[in-house]
Amino acid sequence: MKVWINGELVDADKATVSVFDHALLYGEGVFEGIRVYGGRIFRCEDHLDRLVASAESIRLPLKMNRQEITDAMYAAIEANGIVDGYIRLVVTRGVGDLGLDPFLCKHSTVYVIADQIELYPEEMYASGLEVVIAKTPRRSGAVIPSTAKTLNYLNNIIAKMEAVDAGVGEAIMLNTRGEVAEATGDNVFIVTGGKVVTPPPEADILVGITRGVVIGLARDLGIDLEERAMMPAELFTADECFLTGTAAEVIAVTKIDGAVIGNGKAGPVTMKLLSAFRELTKAEQA
Repeated sequence: MKVWINGELVDADKATVSVFDHALLYGEGVFEGIRVYGGRIFRCEDHLDRLVASAESIRLPLKMNRQEITDAMYAAIEANGIVDGYIRLVVTRGVGDLGLDPFLCKHSTVYVIADQIELYPEEMYASGLEVVIAKTPRRSGAVIPSTAKTLNYLNNIIAKMEAVDAGVGEAIMLNTRGEVAEATGDNVFIVTGGKVVTPPPEADILVGITRGVVIGLARDLGIDLEERAMMPAELFTADECFLTGTAAEVIAVTKIDGAVIGNGKAGPVTMKLLSAFRELTKAEQA
């Protein structure tokens, strides 16, 4: 495997970051997980918009412009022969000293990994995913902007441990007000009475790119959709529940804390949106 790092394609075992990089010392940095379909970067501009916004929110200067970043991603794709796969684009604060002062980091580090990914087996898209509601709350956006996709993912990782301990695939996190926020790596939707409902950005969620695509598809398909605060009890009474994410795409949730959701299988609205999403990814390869 080749990794693009600071302008060079190098062997993966030689793609290294300094132990003095503030990404390692303090979690200072931003990233994007991006899908590749048919050799094309899916929703590249949307991901770049979020990367830029995330960097601005933590005052991290980007030493590359959007076209240079895009070229770096395509270089990594081509070097690794990726047709359908996944990109991890990372920007770190760079090398500094052992103190907290970020302004002592003069040059950020940028790297791109292009590889394969399969978060869930294909059969699970029909049978659905089992999840738990995490005891770990979603970090308040008043502390660090929830819209910033930073390298400090400890909050999500602790909740993910709860899912692993329970032997399930994901955990749904509540915000500090007790409302449904998001899963550890995905956004949350329910279907109730024919309407699709998802928490709004104000619920301390990371606003996912796939989330936005699915919201657009639902509206295109004439499906009623509402972004509003959602309480955990609504998850259990929903007709359907599903998650969206770059790696997951659109996947049904059929059990929460052991309770069966709907009829225990991926519901018709979820499958309709999954089908529309996959058709869209094919159409955008042209």
